[in-house]
Amino acid sequence: MASPIDFYFDFSSPYAYFASTQIEALATECNRTVHWRPILLGPIFKVSGSGPLTNLPMKGNYARRDFARTAQLFGIPYNQPQPFPIHTINAARATLFLQQQGDDKATPFIQRLFKAYFAEGKNISELDTVLELAGQMGIDPDKLAAGIAQENIKELLKTEVNNAIDRGVFGTPFMIIDDEPFWGFDRFDHIRKWLKRQAS
Repeated sequence: MASPIDFYFDFSSPYAYFASTQIEALATECNRTVHWRPILLGPIFKVSGSGPLTNLPMKGNYARRDFARTAQLFGIPYNQPQPFPIHTINAARATLFLQQQGDDKATPFIQRLFKAYFAEGKNISELDTVLELAGQMGIDPDKLAAGIAQENIKELLKTEVNNAIDRGVFGTPFMIIDDEPFWGFDRFDHIRKWLKRQAS
C-alpha cells in the first residue's frame, strides 16, 4: 500500500476538528491510511511568528464566523467552546501513549476528544476530563494517567513538535503525502486532485 497521510493536528484547532471527522474517509478514497500526529501549536507559533486566529486583529471575527459556517456546510456538530483556545498537552500526551501501546482505541479516542471540546463544551485541557472520557471508552484511566506522566512520552511529544517544524508544519490541520504538504481542511479536494494527477 502507498505511504500513509501524515495528519498533524492540535486538539485546540477547529479546522483540525473538522478535518478529523473526514480524514479517514479521504484516506480510504485515496487508498491510503492515516498517521494521526498530535502536536502543539504554541511552540510552532513562536517559530513562525503567528498565533491563534481568534487573537489576530481583523482575522479573529472572520475566523469565528467561518468556524460556524464550515460546520454548517459540512454537517459537523459545533459549538464555539469556552475557554478558547486551550492548552492541549494532556490530550496530546494521552494520544501518543495509546499509540505507543498499539491501542486500537487511539484513533476513536482522538475523535472523542475533539467532539467533546468542540461539540459538547468539555474542557479537554483538564487532565480529569481527558481521563473521564478515556474511562467512558473502556480505556484504563489510571494506566493512562501514568502514561501521560512518563518522561519518554513527554520527550516524544517534544520530538513530534520539533519534527513537524522541521517538515514545515506551521498550522493544523496539516497533511503531508509523499512529501507534498497541504494546509487546511479546505485542501481536501486539492489532495484528491493531486493524487489523481500523480497516479496518471
